[in-house]
Amino acid sequence: MMTEPAQNTIIEQHINLEDVADLNDTNPLELLAQASGLSKQKVKDAMKKGAVWLSRGKQARPLRRKNASLSLGDELHLYYNEQVLSESVSKPQLIADEGDYSVWHKPYGVWSQGSKWGDHCSIGRLVEEHFDYNRQTYVVHRLDRAARGLIIVAHNKEAAAALSAMFAKRAAEKHYIAWVSGKFPHDSITIEKPIDKKPAKSIMTVKEYDAESDRSLLSVQILTGRKHQIRIHLASLGFPIIGDRLYGTADDQSPDLQLLANQLSFKCPLTGDLKQYQLE
Repeated sequence: MMTEPAQNTIIEQHINLEDVADLNDTNPLELLAQASGLSKQKVKDAMKKGAVWLSRGKQARPLRRKNASLSLGDELHLYYNEQVLSESVSKPQLIADEGDYSVWHKPYGVWSQGSKWGDHCSIGRLVEEHFDYNRQTYVVHRLDRAARGLIIVAHNKEAAAALSAMFAKRAAEKHYIAWVSGKFPHDSITIEKPIDKKPAKSIMTVKEYDAESDRSLLSVQILTGRKHQIRIHLASLGFPIIGDRLYGTADDQSPDLQLLANQLSFKCPLTGDLKQYQLE
């Protein structure tokens, strides 16, 4: 007997506070619960997870406090997606706390950035939680949601600007390791296949071949930073990464994507010191 898939509840609600009679006699939680038909507990959970936003003029920000003060002209926005809000991920591991920024081992499934539908599974929010919400977080580069490995989070605007510029200029050296099925036929190969009509360059080097499982471990250096670059380049050679559901043949029974960002080195734009981080 087949089981019907569970229905997902999606509600997008917008409230212009010019239409609310008495702002002193209500709060965001009550307004959104009444307008959406959701329970106060579900709206409160959505608030905590970054799915409630407040617009004031040209600025919009997540609203997390149920009793936050409101003003005429404000707009409340609820982006409720039950499946998104029910997602959970493993906690990132702190590799180094450098004060102005920190370095983390991002697990599989963690987003580099949240969205209007929630940020509770994003690296920035998880890092804020780790530091008991005493530090701001700024994303300065990205790592695929399906990939694991080293990622940097800045903790002030100066560090964020300097580190973002460093990554934009490709002044950081990034290395990855990836498992592919079969015996990779090249000791080393440089791939320069464009992605989305933009130049993209990757260098693949064989580290080992496991004959028993018939798979190869590759060391990968990327000299550009296109979206899904390593996955696309390896798939173009007929060797998609094990666990790749997008560019390979993996399915829900397959292991997670076997791609790890394992080395990161750069000259710190804040101190001038050479920084090197590595995962075993």
